[in-house]
Amino acid sequence: MATNPLPNSRTNPDGSATIRVLSYNIRSMRDDTDALARVIKGCAPDLVLIQEAPRFFRWRKKLARLAAASDLVTLSGGATASGPALLCGLRATVEHTEDVLLPLTPGLHRRGFATAVVRFGRARLGVLSCHLSLQKDERYEQGGMLLDRLAALGVEHAVAGGDLNERPDGRTFRRLAGTLQDCWATAPWGSEYTSTPADPHQRIDAVLATPGIEVLGCGVPLGEADISRDDLRAATDHLPVLAALRVPAASS
Repeated sequence: MATNPLPNSRTNPDGSATIRVLSYNIRSMRDDTDALARVIKGCAPDLVLIQEAPRFFRWRKKLARLAAASDLVTLSGGATASGPALLCGLRATVEHTEDVLLPLTPGLHRRGFATAVVRFGRARLGVLSCHLSLQKDERYEQGGMLLDRLAALGVEHAVAGGDLNERPDGRTFRRLAGTLQDCWATAPWGSEYTSTPADPHQRIDAVLATPGIEVLGCGVPLGEADISRDDLRAATDHLPVLAALRVPAASS
């Protein structure tokens, strides 16, 4: 896939907002955190939808340090969402945040959603970060919960992103893409595969958007001038997904 530059963040004359959204599994910051911060900063995101944020000792401080090193601030999530988290730039005006714990299946890892409603000028956007189950039946149920939670945010436009633990031909991925835009499939940009950095061979991470959002490009930011392949390999065990989206102005 040829890589042309993604649009920069901006407010458009019609009141819509062009924003950059990054989804990234950071493996609890157990790898090279300097490389991780450089990758995030190099993507110039307005929103970062994180999976596997730190969840244990001093997790808030670790997440705050990553946000500061990436020129961002912590929005929500972390241990209180069992791993998913949201970071944002100062361009975002925060209306509401909520961390959601999903039902626990005995013997499996507890999952959750980090959610928020934010504004960029006149554009209002629901946001959700997720890390779905490794177990296929639980994962399918969580896909339904994700769609329900986005609808419950009470906004016309929303974006979700995360580690889906499933390829696009899986039934949960297809369930989500039946309602939401799979941003890579809608406007492919960069590279497709997100796992693993050393041997990219499958796409199990995604950014998904409601139908009214215009997807300007989405994919793994390989070849970007500010992001080195060495940093992508050193930062964590997933590659990030970066999307440029145009969010319409709110109708009222």
